[in-house]
Amino acid sequence: MSDVRVLYFASLRDAAGQGEETWTTDAADLRTLYAELRARHGFVLPVERLRVAVDGTFARWDDALQAGSEIAFIPPVSGG
Repeated sequence: MSDVRVLYFASLRDAAGQGEETWTTDAADLRTLYAELRARHGFVLPVERLRVAVDGTFARWDDALQAGSEIAFIPPVSGG
């Protein structure tokens, strides 16, 4: 089990009801972590519509999860 700090933005923040949380997981990769959090918070966006960053750097969904990392899930945003 690993603890990670998860950051949510825009619609994900709204759905989670918070901008960040510490999450304990045994997920092997970022895709699995998002699936866990999607089930917990009812996120509707699939991974194909999101970007993910680890410790401030964009990452790939199949990257291994590292304990103590800061994971940011970034949905598409619209401007006007």
